[in-house]
Amino acid sequence: METITLSIDGRNIQTRPGKSVLDAALDAGIYIPHLCHHPDLPPVGACGLCIVEIEGRENPAASCTTPAADGMKIATQSERLARMRMSALELILAAHPQDCSTCNKYLNCELQSLKQYLTVESLRVRSRTRPFPINKDNPLFVQDFSRCVLCGRCVRACHELRGAGVLFFKRRGREWYIGTATGASLAESGCRFCGACAEVCPTGAIMDKEELVRGKSRKNALVPCKSACPAEIDVPRYIRFIHRRDFSAAAAVIREKVPFPAVLGYVCPRPCEAVCRRGQVNQPVSIRSLKRYAAEHDDRRLWESNRKAEPPTGKRIAVVGSGPAGLTAAYYLRNRGHAVTVFESRARPGGMMRYGIPEYRLPREVLDKEILYIQRAGVEIRTHAPVDSVDRILGDGYGTVVVSVGSQKCKKLDIPGIECKGVYFCVEFLRNVNSGVPQPVGERVVVLGGGNAAFDCARVARRLGAQRIDLACVESRTSMLAAEDEIKQGEAEGIQVHPSKSAAQILAKDGKVAGVEFLDVASFYFDGDNELQLEIDEDSSTTIEADTVILAVGQRPDIPEDFGVDVLSSGLIDADPYTLSTSRDGVFAIGNAVSGTGSVIEAIASGRKGAMAVDAFLGGSGIIDEILAPAAEPEKRLGPGKGFASLPRLEESYLPPDQRIANFSNVTMEMDEDAAAAEAERCLQCDLRLRIATVKGWGNY
Repeated sequence: METITLSIDGRNIQTRPGKSVLDAALDAGIYIPHLCHHPDLPPVGACGLCIVEIEGRENPAASCTTPAADGMKIATQSERLARMRMSALELILAAHPQDCSTCNKYLNCELQSLKQYLTVESLRVRSRTRPFPINKDNPLFVQDFSRCVLCGRCVRACHELRGAGVLFFKRRGREWYIGTATGASLAESGCRFCGACAEVCPTGAIMDKEELVRGKSRKNALVPCKSACPAEIDVPRYIRFIHRRDFSAAAAVIREKVPFPAVLGYVCPRPCEAVCRRGQVNQPVSIRSLKRYAAEHDDRRLWESNRKAEPPTGKRIAVVGSGPAGLTAAYYLRNRGHAVTVFESRARPGGMMRYGIPEYRLPREVLDKEILYIQRAGVEIRTHAPVDSVDRILGDGYGTVVVSVGSQKCKKLDIPGIECKGVYFCVEFLRNVNSGVPQPVGERVVVLGGGNAAFDCARVARRLGAQRIDLACVESRTSMLAAEDEIKQGEAEGIQVHPSKSAAQILAKDGKVAGVEFLDVASFYFDGDNELQLEIDEDSSTTIEADTVILAVGQRPDIPEDFGVDVLSSGLIDADPYTLSTSRDGVFAIGNAVSGTGSVIEAIASGRKGAMAVDAFLGGSGIIDEILAPAAEPEKRLGPGKGFASLPRLEESYLPPDQRIANFSNVTMEMDEDAAAAEAERCLQCDLRLRIATVKGWGNY
């Protein structure tokens, strides 16, 4: 590669032709003060701070716009340069608020840093106040142009880096400021809310709203969809592939972190959507739907051809339980070269994915297909193989055991009538229905609980022929644990929801359920032992008639008494929260057996963590991440965004309620390719902001 040599402050440095003097100096660790310059933006030389003296030239030159030349001799420090820089900075500071302590950019402000570097203590020019109020009306960002130094970095980022063309230099009387072409809001002006303007702003003139970033790392604040995902799936990256209609590449991105992309496309509780920054603009991106579309249109299966399993290590691992945590751990441990056998007590693998989630929510062919991929990777699954003690497994030649038995046992309520005929417990009820075992429910059903399992039971009972279903829970309507779409679907299917109700007793007639007496809940909390504490209105008794009562008030693992590991009073396995190791050497525990009832994506994340811990325990690196998708640099230039802010969310579509309750068929309707690409277009591509270079202060040189 061709290089040139120049001298800066008596030091010879090499750089590439075409580099500016400023970039050449900074690359060599030589600091030159600058403000309007940014490494990702074209230089303009407007701030007057980066001036240098060049041998053979009478006047100082802006180093950011001066190309480096072979043999050039440069001085970055002199009395003349110091005077000129001080004058330039004083003119900038004259129109800037003097109090920095009230600015959220305090201690992270480039202007403040320059003030310290050039030791500005008082101004020799007259200061003035710029009459611009703080604008908090736009989504995501706060604009305080009284702090703007007119460096133009935001304008250049908007026009030349992103191509959106929303921000301009504007004039009001004698004062210049940054604004939209017509003075309209960012949304009305075609802003893509990419955040490039806030990222390059050197002061507090354009900043992220404090409530969106407070207490968070930069990565978590700017790409919250990825950080909110327990498995840290790279959401913006796979959505970009969907927008390009490369669905196999999108599926490969998802599979870099999870072996169940299609399952998650149906049942993930969508923590990513709850924090999606697009939701501040109008509505969050329909991330789960896009995940499902990519997984189900993965025609080329790039991930399979790019998957690289390590050579056999000779180590044998037993995984007890074939739920999402166990199968995830098994898959990644097999990739690390270990021989893995999964022991499942029931007839088919899948754990709560098969026996807990109703088929109308998770089609079994989807689950079977993804389990088959895990088996094709070399994982052996033995069904009808219960494990009542880790000693037996360790005695069979397995050096390591991973316990992933899930939450298979329902919590019971200590209320009168709980032993009546017609009282079901959610886990057994759903397991029997999913196994084809008849579960008569009668015409009137009361479900106790407010989580997803409770709504699963209620909606299943509706499909079994119940005519009236009442669901009651201690939580208020706004704090119910069930996903909002589950609640709405259940209500559409005729389920009556009764929040803030506590079951006082189950009423019986001739030993069979006749109804439930409820009292109103004034407040509740969980104590230090995670036991529910209620404040009840004793004069609020109401009764709901019932033929069947289904309890769905929590689950816990069902650990045999002599299983061989320590169990906490809560019923959970006692495992180190970092290593997941148990009281027995070589035995690890993951998933709901350790954490209590959780979602499929949380179980998958636990399975990944367990695989890393076990691999490290066996002498491996503990690194299970894969590169399955093709390398593709994202397009930095997004282009104009007219109408972008108002693009409506593509909501998931479901069969009409009267068709849904007739059978257990899949209720989710598929989107078409154009709709998937259009929904992907709504993504703000927040991760592009992390690719913008961070400006180093003088203390870094």
